[in-house]
Amino acid sequence: MIPDADDAITRDGKALILAYDHGLEHGPVDFEPNPETADPEQVFELAGHDAVTALAVQKGVAEAYYEDYADDVALLLKLNGTSNLWRGEPDSAVNCSVEYANELGADAIGFTLYGGSNHEIEMAEEFRDAQEAARDHDMGVVMWSYPRGQGLRDDTAPETIAYATRLGLELGADIAKVKYPGSPDAMAEAVRMAGPTKVVMSGGSKTDDLQFLETVENAVDAGAKGLAVGRNIFQRENPIELLDALEAVIFDEVSARKALRRAKGESHDENL
Repeated sequence: MIPDADDAITRDGKALILAYDHGLEHGPVDFEPNPETADPEQVFELAGHDAVTALAVQKGVAEAYYEDYADDVALLLKLNGTSNLWRGEPDSAVNCSVEYANELGADAIGFTLYGGSNHEIEMAEEFRDAQEAARDHDMGVVMWSYPRGQGLRDDTAPETIAYATRLGLELGADIAKVKYPGSPDAMAEAVRMAGPTKVVMSGGSKTDDLQFLETVENAVDAGAKGLAVGRNIFQRENPIELLDALEAVIFDEVSARKALRRAKGESHDENL
């Protein structure tokens, strides 16, 4: 990683990445809880929120919509991705070049690496090409570091997540996006293994507001630099409220309970 390479997609060294690559990775099922969000404009509008430091999308969505939002949204372009129709060993097709991402106005690139997959070697080589090309264009590099494959039994085990963040450092990512390893201590070890590479937590499936915020709080307290989240925002009926709360938790280090009360406009004791 290179110091300050991710400045365009961070704020005060922290990140809240709004991920919207789900249409490719998961398919229309992810839009069913909130059907309006099948329209990318709905999520681009959310990405203009002050809390959001970057929006992660695939190239087709960027081509169709980003120009209209370029003044308000930092673009994190995902270079690879595979549909949920694929049932083979974890792999991810490279769908966009760094050069084309640059033409589209991207501030950074995102790349998924499935460490432990039978395809890890070719994916790591593809990441190498993307990472080095990104440096030629002064772009930040975010690795979706998701250990996965037939030989891996538990992809959220503490030792697995620590290995995932270390892969980010060793291969040159500025930010490593990983799943939460289950406890603050495990997250702290994952952060330690990443060295100067920033670690952000994956948002995962939609959960209860407070439960989700408390997990983010735990991750930040353990040294994570923020969050990359999709479904826990765009599947909600109250996405702006939750973004307000996340901004308080990540950037102001307010407790989850206090942040949620503040976002809801409740007049409870602020010291609780």
